[in-house]
Amino acid sequence: MLIGDRNMATTRWVLRSAALLAVAAIFGVARADDDALRKKALALNKITGKDAMAAEVKALAKDAAGTKKLIGVAVAMAAEKGQPLNVNSLYILARAAQEVKDTDAAITFYKAFVTDAKKLGSGQKLLDGYGGLIQVLYNTKKYAEAEKACREFLELEGEDDALERGKAIVFRQLILTLLRQEKSDAALDLLDKVIKGQPENWLNLELKGRVLREIGKTEDAQKVFEKVLDTILKDTRLTKPEREDFAEDVRYALSGVYVDLKQVDKAVEQLRKLVDREPDNPTFNNDLGYILADHDMNLDEAEKLVRKALDDDRKQRRKANPDLKPEDDKDNPAYLDSLGWVLFKKKQYKEAKEPLLKAVEQEEGKHTEIYDHLADVHFKLGEKAEGIAALKKAIEVTGTSKREKERKAEVEKKLKAME
Repeated sequence: MLIGDRNMATTRWVLRSAALLAVAAIFGVARADDDALRKKALALNKITGKDAMAAEVKALAKDAAGTKKLIGVAVAMAAEKGQPLNVNSLYILARAAQEVKDTDAAITFYKAFVTDAKKLGSGQKLLDGYGGLIQVLYNTKKYAEAEKACREFLELEGEDDALERGKAIVFRQLILTLLRQEKSDAALDLLDKVIKGQPENWLNLELKGRVLREIGKTEDAQKVFEKVLDTILKDTRLTKPEREDFAEDVRYALSGVYVDLKQVDKAVEQLRKLVDREPDNPTFNNDLGYILADHDMNLDEAEKLVRKALDDDRKQRRKANPDLKPEDDKDNPAYLDSLGWVLFKKKQYKEAKEPLLKAVEQEEGKHTEIYDHLADVHFKLGEKAEGIAALKKAIEVTGTSKREKERKAEVEKKLKAME
């Protein structure tokens, strides 16, 4: 080997050594970071009490980047043999994972939480664990897994009050998971058995009304809801304020049924009663405004109602979370859709486009009806290509309900005509 070659070899060896030292240093830092995160996860074991745990979840949600790193380490810890996380840390981590949109991790933590809750025999902890797990599975459209979790909870035995109270809640969730899997016959069979065994419990009858509407048996749903509303208003076991509170939910459901049956005046009547009772309720204002606009009624009032819904929703959102970051402070996609639609009806097409585009930016806004509205706006603005693209998205995101399927059929006809 020539001297130059030996020098080059020496240089390469030095460079390799330096690189190895750098890699070792990086691994050392990473290990130190993991150790610190592990200690942080273990420290969550000591946090007890509803308020303290909620405060910790809130703090973790504020530091999304740091919390995601913590979750990564904690998921590995939860998989260890004899894993060191207790119910306190598992619940906090599950809630934090939901806040930072890491649903897989949330499912992992809730399942581990449920396993430990069973050992403790706490009805409240079982309700917290299964309730959170079912919610995450349902929201991520893992309906078969959600159904399994519901059935597991309903099969739990015990005299715990929280357990018994939770079964009524989880039963309703089970019915919804069956519907999302298009198992409406199974859902109705279950409901009819429960109604037969508890004829005085109008809550189960109200749920049947929701199922009937979901599967398109709208006239049957109308009869059920009207019967439930009448029963509630005559239920002497309840105080007058309690009767009005329960009636509110049924009036709202009934307004939707009336719209489906083209009984718009009846729908408006129910919604006006709701708005009169709760003038700052965003949902009631939005729905009344949307229905008026959709049927070309009182468009100025409709716009005022929808804008109030958006404004009140912002105020309530920011009051509930004063530390809400600007990038997370997003308007409700349904309310944005309503605003876009009322502006469309007022022939303000350019102004209508902005709220509709904002609506479909959000996951909750990727809905057949909203994309269909956006397509109509594009076509009115002469933006044919964008309108066709919106119609295709409308078809792509169609859900399983009868109403959405009917909307999809209308969109397909529109798309065929435009192409």
